[in-house]
Amino acid sequence: MADTLIIGAGGQIGRELIPLLEKRSGKDGLATADINDCPELPGFRKVDVLDRKALFALFEHERPSVVYHLAALLSATSEQNPQKAWDVNMQGFLNVLELCVSFEVKKVFWPGSIAVFGPTSPRNPAPQSCVLEPTSIYGITKLAGEQLCAYYFRRYGLDVRSLRYPGIVGYGAPPGGGTTDYAVHIYYEAVQTGRYVSFLSEDTRLPMIYAPDALRATLELMDAPAASIRIRTSYNLAGMSFTPKELAASIRRKIPDFEISYRPDFRQAIADSWPQTIDDTPAREDWGWKPEYDLDAMTDDMLGHIQPIYRLGS
Repeated sequence: MADTLIIGAGGQIGRELIPLLEKRSGKDGLATADINDCPELPGFRKVDVLDRKALFALFEHERPSVVYHLAALLSATSEQNPQKAWDVNMQGFLNVLELCVSFEVKKVFWPGSIAVFGPTSPRNPAPQSCVLEPTSIYGITKLAGEQLCAYYFRRYGLDVRSLRYPGIVGYGAPPGGGTTDYAVHIYYEAVQTGRYVSFLSEDTRLPMIYAPDALRATLELMDAPAASIRIRTSYNLAGMSFTPKELAASIRRKIPDFEISYRPDFRQAIADSWPQTIDDTPAREDWGWKPEYDLDAMTDDMLGHIQPIYRLGS
């Protein structure tokens, strides 16, 4: 049995959450699951969220009090297979919610996304409450998922909490198929080759957040008293906003010869439908959210971790 269960633990958020949660509950108090083989993770079981029998067996064995449900197909990957995206992102989430009710789980975390916004939403900034008409299948699943969060809270009293993550930048896991993943890949290419070809145009401004801030926000949300959680869909979360051109300039402070070129592809249309900045006032007011990293601080920390690995750059 484990107090905390992470489903989809092999992805970026899961892998970086694990050491933080281990400090709280120890390895014996933490169980992990993923569709991919990740035997190095604590208390690992290979489970497909669409396999209801396997999921039931997982919950029956672990009897968790807290569940982090992170299994999903990201934006760019979802566009390549909309049917699979709907099945994994929606039916998988529904399967987990049903089991959380059945096994009387106390708290659930589910990752939302700025992809719920669309071209009819205000872009600068996008408020907590506004028109939500996403144009990507990923955004559609995230919008439906938000409503499931609120529904299961109203109907069953299940304490589901969520954050509308902007693009998450971090060095703990490789890019996972998201439109904002250029902001991870660019650092590795800067160190390894000194150049990068961006699939977004130079002036595409998107909301981003550095992984340590995203992880801290997640834990702060989950630690907050239930009475302070006013948003039962998904909280807007902001860190910083920048363009590929601005990110390249930040990298050149450390790697002066770094070169970037631009070759926009289908992900450009996805990015163009998203907001440029985010208003996260409710998160700041309800549970005290405040980011710590800006663009240059993120760049310094990213390169500080990546450069020693490849022994390149300066």
